[in-house]
Amino acid sequence: MKGAPLLEVRELRYAWPGEADDILSLEGFAVEAGSRLFVNGPSGCGKSTLLGLLAGVLVAREGAVRLLGQDWVRLLAAARDARRADHVGVIFQQFNLLPYLSALDNVLLPCRFSRRRTGRAASAAGSALAAARGLLARMALPEALWARPARQLSVGQQQRVAAARALIGAPELVIADEPTSALDAARRDEFMALLLGECRATGAALVFVSHDERLAASFDERLDLPSANRAVRSGEEPMKAPASVSTSVSVPAPACASAPATESRAATVRGEAPP
Repeated sequence: MKGAPLLEVRELRYAWPGEADDILSLEGFAVEAGSRLFVNGPSGCGKSTLLGLLAGVLVAREGAVRLLGQDWVRLLAAARDARRADHVGVIFQQFNLLPYLSALDNVLLPCRFSRRRTGRAASAAGSALAAARGLLARMALPEALWARPARQLSVGQQQRVAAARALIGAPELVIADEPTSALDAARRDEFMALLLGECRATGAALVFVSHDERLAASFDERLDLPSANRAVRSGEEPMKAPASVSTSVSVPAPACASAPATESRAATVRGEAPP
């Protein structure tokens, strides 16, 4: 008998606080462990809002978003932060590296917030530090750059560091928000091959958001968000978040100290079939 999916969305409705109209209304979809889902749509259609809901940064007005069987809305904010740190890796569109930390220390950051990911990294590579070094090597970032502050790296180099940070400690779910939007075609294709290969190696599911439909062929399933979003089909337009609402991923207080830098078609999408 088939078990529950890694990530499950059911009758999701979301509106910004203080607003009456939904900006997202989805029948639902499921993402199986190890699968790859491509979410596409133009700018402003709610893609980043959906990722915030999947990661538990935002919580649904109605319906359910379950990760590993746990509905985000049933957890307090601190518990959501801790669960996200344990099970979700995020690649932000602007990468969100700490500019004063080295590339290596940026990769190690999740291990400061999750004992679970520290333990997984150590089991796989002997230590979190060794795991971070291995990821940067596999992401083809030259070793001479590992100690360089993130602010001194190029866009393409920062992107690789951000991907390694999301992957360290083998989170079950990796979420990527338009990470290739600033890259030319050659660098985009190279990065996609590296990211998909690492997710495959660790068994992580990947939810990848982009308006670049040329990337869809690399994924098991596709969700066309404007078609699936009943709020848009009913005539309501997605809107930007009010200035008082943050959709950035927050982190809990450190759960453990990181090592210092000196040392297939498994996914299922329900609802309207994508084009």
